[in-house]
Amino acid sequence: MPRFATIDIGTNSVLLLVAERTPEGRFEPVLERAEITRLGRGVDATKRLSAEGMEATLSVLESYAREARELGAQDVAVSATSAARDASNGAEFLAAAKQRADVTVEIISGKLEAELSFAAVHADFASEAAGPLLVLDIGGGSTEFIYGNPAGHVEFRHSFDVGAVRLTERFVRSDPMSAEDRARVEAHLRETFKALPPPPPGAVLVGVAGTVTTVYAVQHAIDPYDAEAVHGGTLSVGELSALVDRLCHRPLEERRALPGMQPKRADVIPAGALILLEAVKALGLDSCRVSDRGLRWGLLAHRFGAGAARS
Repeated sequence: MPRFATIDIGTNSVLLLVAERTPEGRFEPVLERAEITRLGRGVDATKRLSAEGMEATLSVLESYAREARELGAQDVAVSATSAARDASNGAEFLAAAKQRADVTVEIISGKLEAELSFAAVHADFASEAAGPLLVLDIGGGSTEFIYGNPAGHVEFRHSFDVGAVRLTERFVRSDPMSAEDRARVEAHLRETFKALPPPPPGAVLVGVAGTVTTVYAVQHAIDPYDAEAVHGGTLSVGELSALVDRLCHRPLEERRALPGMQPKRADVIPAGALILLEAVKALGLDSCRVSDRGLRWGLLAHRFGAGAARS
């Protein structure tokens, strides 16, 4: 069976998916990896990708591309999102990626990012959801809300410049997070999310990306991380509220040691968890489903699915 790979370069992390396309057109994962490289460190303030963030990301990108080819991937699709879009030196990063990893990085639009994330969620959750699907994609630099109908068409999307890294850099001044820092983050999120239209009746919210999966893994002490144990889970508002308190009250070293925590994510997880909690509240919902399959899965179908192969 033919194999293909996708690499999703985000503000905070880089994710690899190598998958086989079955004769029926489905994709079966062969390998998945995730590394936190913090490409977007400082971008909110400087509007530039830092040398440290670029080097860490390029090193992982080289490794991922080599591993994908060794596993027989016929092609590798690479996307970059918020940090690369915002940075004035994004072109420098793209040129270095081509030179060092021999890949072409596509800086995808917010519109395409939303469509790909929604497509990945719709593929896994549409059959069991009783109503329309809403997708919440919390990244390091931005957070996307996507409303779709049962047929899989996006009806509303918006990207807000609030992400786990961006809000930490902008508002958090103490460790553990002080009550004043938390109040600033919450006030900013509530004001930001006022722009959201009310969700359609019976909507089911599904969260994707590392903040949501990490919160779920910590809530259930899933250590080492197990995608199958995380994917399809549910987080209630009550669970989120209690966990946010726990994360905000603990210093960094204690957060790093929590079962289920990615140590490199521990510094920004309080802000990320606050985004998740305030998003669910802003939508007037009482829970959020959890997806371990985000943009990289949508990109896989978009670039290498049966329809794409024929076009």
